[in-house]
Amino acid sequence: MLLCRYIERIRILSSGFESDIVSNSDVKEWMEKIQGWNSKLFTLSHIPDKYRLFVSKFIRRVVIARMAQSPDLASVYHLKLKDAYMTEDKLKDPGALKESEEQLIQLLDEVESQLSETSYLVGGEFTMADVMLIPLLARIELLGLEDQYINCRPHIVEYLKVVKQRPSYKAVIGKYFSGWRKYKTLLKTWLFVCIRSVLRKY
Repeated sequence: MLLCRYIERIRILSSGFESDIVSNSDVKEWMEKIQGWNSKLFTLSHIPDKYRLFVSKFIRRVVIARMAQSPDLASVYHLKLKDAYMTEDKLKDPGALKESEEQLIQLLDEVESQLSETSYLVGGEFTMADVMLIPLLARIELLGLEDQYINCRPHIVEYLKVVKQRPSYKAVIGKYFSGWRKYKTLLKTWLFVCIRSVLRKY
């Protein structure tokens, strides 16, 4: 019953009937801002080279294997493979890395400014804009960079405290990445990649 009410609430908010509470255009604008930042490049640039190169090679082999298994989807997998190589090239470009960090800082500054006025990104209601922002902040914490990017922004810190109490956060992110759990998740992922690589099961 609660789930149905929640879905209905999201539907009403998204439909624009409560325009005084939340604006669809504002939600869309924030979603585009968040999506415009290359989180993959930032993440990989903060992973030690020996681990990053090992995982990158594994991912490319998986894509190639999937391409062979599904020739009809070859064009899709080819784009994924191309993106993987382009990302590797960008990781060697100091200018691209600096631009990625500057974009993140600008985005976080805008978020901090917005949260100084509202509880969530678009007013007092939790929207899809927040759904997209939370994984970004969780990614920063996972990389151990919260002191550099989050803790210096008090409104984002307070915002995170609130969203971490949401059942959805606990079920999707907190369950795997809160406290010691993140080390368990990362270890399991690393072992999975290593075993699959040894067995050549891509």
